[in-house]
Amino acid sequence: MSETQQATVDQSMSDRLAITRGTMNLFESWGLHADEMMALLDMEGKARHFSQYRYSKPFPDEPGLMRRIEYLVRIDEALRTTYPTNPTMGKRWLRQRNHKFNKHSPLSMMMGDGERGLIYVLSRLDCTFAWDQSGSKPS
Repeated sequence: MSETQQATVDQSMSDRLAITRGTMNLFESWGLHADEMMALLDMEGKARHFSQYRYSKPFPDEPGLMRRIEYLVRIDEALRTTYPTNPTMGKRWLRQRNHKFNKHSPLSMMMGDGERGLIYVLSRLDCTFAWDQSGSKPS
């Protein structure tokens, strides 16, 4: 492997580690348990092994996983926009039953309905995402 190729691999690994750590910090701010984190990311395995991602191991480089992380980050951003003066409200909102989600919590929707649930929750929080998903085009 050439030096250029090795530098690209190293950069990719450091990017993936940064994404992993950022996602784990997001999960921590939401007060999630390892089994909830794994369900949101659609990852298999034992919950006790999931902590390795917090410190040294990047998430697998899989398009579906990266797409889920992108949805989760956008949900977190939308919660911060919705509750700008109360940073802990997002954590509460995720676990609270809501009529918009058939009296389920947004977290249970995201865990139970997989990627479709992530998209549904995000579209309820972020009108720009919902607009993009609708296929509408500005005139």
